[in-house]
Amino acid sequence: MSRNDYAVPRLSLPRRTRNTESVPAAPILICYDDSDEARHAIATAAAPCGRRRAVVLDVGPVLTAAESVFDTLPAAPSFAIEEVNIDDARRRADAGAEPARHAGFDAEPRSGIAAPIWEGIVDVANEIDAAVIVRGTPALTGPRDVERSVSHQVAQHAKRPVLIVPPA
Repeated sequence: MSRNDYAVPRLSLPRRTRNTESVPAAPILICYDDSDEARHAIATAAAPCGRRRAVVLDVGPVLTAAESVFDTLPAAPSFAIEEVNIDDARRRADAGAEPARHAGFDAEPRSGIAAPIWEGIVDVANEIDAAVIVRGTPALTGPRDVERSVSHQVAQHAKRPVLIVPPA
């Protein structure tokens, strides 16, 4: 037997061609609540995420704790309270788009209200098919704080990468 009897035949594989068309990258979703942690998260996300499209989202509560007291009164129009919260969320999202643009993102603001807030974030991430969700988080002092945090809930329920940026 010669050495060639055991040789493995070479397979002819098709050549890979490079796609020179630019494929738009999926947007990132930046959660913004006008906090120092949210601004820090934008600045931090700029390096790993690069220049790309970003949706800057503020999800406000349907009712704040103080508003829930008024909601129990018979003459309280809950739709008016929700409208105020929607307007507040819109203002925060508009304000958050500016530092995102400054950081190099092609940022568009988006806002809404939801209860729980994490669910509103995950819903928008799914709707836009976000490549990653970016969220700043305040200093958490213990396991209970972590479990209750919006960041933890988003990471637990989102079926996509979540970048949780700790405080500076």
